[in-house]
Amino acid sequence: MQTIRIKPPPSGSGSSDGDPSEQGLRKDLFPLLTGVAVAVAAIGAALALTGSASPLRGPLTLFFLLAAPAVAVGAALRGLEPLGRIVTSVAAAVALDLLVAQGMLATHRWSVRGGVVAVTVISALILLLVLAGRQRGRTARRRTS
Repeated sequence: MQTIRIKPPPSGSGSSDGDPSEQGLRKDLFPLLTGVAVAVAAIGAALALTGSASPLRGPLTLFFLLAAPAVAVGAALRGLEPLGRIVTSVAAAVALDLLVAQGMLATHRWSVRGGVVAVTVISALILLLVLAGRQRGRTARRRTS
């Protein structure tokens, strides 16, 4: 079987993909954007839990309710392609939010704070199960090596 490789463009072709400074900038930008997203989500959760009357409460809480479960499910789907992983994790986040809301409405226990707490707990459990599974997999590989 023959492997076909894609040749990179020559350095003088005007393409900015080969510029090391731009690659470093892209590499440094991802952790920064991740940190900003975590901060925005945390502020949204805090505004919802404190009952603040801020106009940012709604959008930031919605961001938290979508981002927290999406990150937890996305961590579990490490083997998928990036686009499939994003679509699947966002769909799972919406489904989880709807299930929490439906459960709270069915039991007559609806509250914004309760919903945020429930989504936080479920997302944390999913993330902890994923991390525990990875640790268990590492331990099993060490024993067999």
